[in-house]
Amino acid sequence: MTPSLSGFPPALIRRLVIKIGSALLVDPAGNVRIDWLRTLVADVAARTQAGQQIIIVSSGAIALGARRLKLPKGGRGSLEDAQAAAATGQIALSQCWASLLDERGITAAQMLVTLDDLENRRRYLNASATLERLMALNVVPVVNENDSVATAEIRFGDNDRLAARIGQAARADAVVLLSDVDGLYTANPHVDASAMLIETIDRIDARIAAMADGGSASGMGSGGMTSKIEAARIATGAGAHLAIISGKVDAPLSHWTQGGKGSIFLAAQGKGARKGWLAGRLTVRGRIIVDAGAEAALSKGNSLLPAGVANVEGVFARGDVVDIVAQDGRVIARGLIEYDSDAAAKIAGRRSEDIAALLGEMQRSVLVHRDHMAMV
Repeated sequence: MTPSLSGFPPALIRRLVIKIGSALLVDPAGNVRIDWLRTLVADVAARTQAGQQIIIVSSGAIALGARRLKLPKGGRGSLEDAQAAAATGQIALSQCWASLLDERGITAAQMLVTLDDLENRRRYLNASATLERLMALNVVPVVNENDSVATAEIRFGDNDRLAARIGQAARADAVVLLSDVDGLYTANPHVDASAMLIETIDRIDARIAAMADGGSASGMGSGGMTSKIEAARIATGAGAHLAIISGKVDAPLSHWTQGGKGSIFLAAQGKGARKGWLAGRLTVRGRIIVDAGAEAALSKGNSLLPAGVANVEGVFARGDVVDIVAQDGRVIARGLIEYDSDAAAKIAGRRSEDIAALLGEMQRSVLVHRDHMAMV
């Protein structure tokens, strides 16, 4: 592991997002693991006293609510059950965090967000401004997905990716995911004794992605290693480091600082706020398949011209977010499209000077402008 970053010390990491999953916070009977949580809050207090700003992304509302409502399958038997459990459990969850943080002289704030809140540019900026103001007031925001209103179509689906997006919105320097494993292994360490820990990952390629195991071991949460790697893509693309460490020990942050295992995904060079938002989006409206020449041009910072487009997929309007995809299926960029899907299909593969004849007027010479595009 990169020695200077191990433990994400306050001297180097000014702003840190900490994500806690359901299986760590709630026991199988649906009760808060209060003794363990108190040790984590002690870690948070020590870091805030050292000058580090902390944002907590906390799961657990559905698990807590399911116990109180006596719902089967941990409250996940249906969308309606999950929404009811979340609405009930969120009160208990926020009270727990507020009480334990208050014991340490820390004021807590609750923020509930949906996928739409962070995919919509205006609401994303509002969330960012709220987080900024809370931290300026020395408040610790406790964030969760608003599962009481989110539907299957507008959910993050796991708090790993939510933590990465909150890190992006808050301009955090790092994100740490507390997990049931102490990092990324070459194979699932629960079933393969030969699995080896990878301490530092400087690039998420196909080899790294292939090591993921999508299941949630506890059956209580919704994330697995696949979601953590996707979270790492979002966080590192926005210029934040991301670590996976074990949350199964008391005072997990102190344990990591004192030599505990973990994996760190190193931040990529920052894209800037707007391009980072684009790259981190989880919903897109269409796909633009490009040829090898266009892929090479995009890698040099050029805009996407119609001539380099092999195919157009999906139904979208001008200004929607689309993926730009190589012919082997790799998503290479994401951007705001300058034409609707019908017009884009008509001019695909054609020269820019042909646009007026094909569409009846010359609107724009590019399909996606480089200023509205982020390489992924």
